[in-house]
Amino acid sequence: MSIGEDEWARERARFGQDGDQSPGLLARQFADLTRTLLDVTPTVGGVLRLVVGAASALVPDADLVSVTLREPDGKYHTPVETDPVAVRLDQVQYDHDEGPCVESARPDGPAIAWSQDLAHDPRWPSFGPATADHGYHSVLATTLLPDARPPRRSGALNIYSRRPGAFDGPSIDLALLLATHASLALLHTEAVLAAELETEHLRRAVESRDVIGQAKGILMQRRGITADEAFDVLRRASQDLNVKLADVARTLATRHTEVDLPTAER
Repeated sequence: MSIGEDEWARERARFGQDGDQSPGLLARQFADLTRTLLDVTPTVGGVLRLVVGAASALVPDADLVSVTLREPDGKYHTPVETDPVAVRLDQVQYDHDEGPCVESARPDGPAIAWSQDLAHDPRWPSFGPATADHGYHSVLATTLLPDARPPRRSGALNIYSRRPGAFDGPSIDLALLLATHASLALLHTEAVLAAELETEHLRRAVESRDVIGQAKGILMQRRGITADEAFDVLRRASQDLNVKLADVARTLATRHTEVDLPTAER
């Protein structure tokens, strides 16, 4: 079911008001976003696209939305955005090392940075006027992965508006909630990926051990040698051929009627 602009406007105006306990459209939207982010376990790019889309739909006057990621080496880039113009505006900040996006993306930076009059904001003499020249006069950036420490990445959710004075308290609250959702989902995705990589590493280790055992058995039976001597044959072949020992063993185990190996030196 599509939601009309008037209905969203009423929800946005009501957001954060005391005494309103009913679960409105925004609450349901955040619940749906949480389920999507955590249940589906998307990729990092998938998480960022979902959050950028949500910010564009939920934050009033959000004309451009992007994400800044700061790599462990201190370099910035914009992996996801709603419009290529956002990449150009972000790049001005990266080039001059100034602006709310780079400030909030730093591990020790502020949780939130914003401006409601970029053309005349003295904090960012290069970024502010350049952004205003593109027709965007307000900006809001909230940190992503606030507890990140090297060598992990950190980042910021960036929201641009054409309207001066665009971002008020409810807009900031929404952006902070979205950034928190994104941070939790990114950490979850990262943990799942690490677990999958560890599982794959263990699987490969077990497979390598098994195939080396098979190759040793073939050499022991074929040549009447001990297990240690068979391993020396595999090791010597690995060094001579500049091929991983497990790959040598796998070739011998799968093609043992065709392949023979040189005798190891004793």
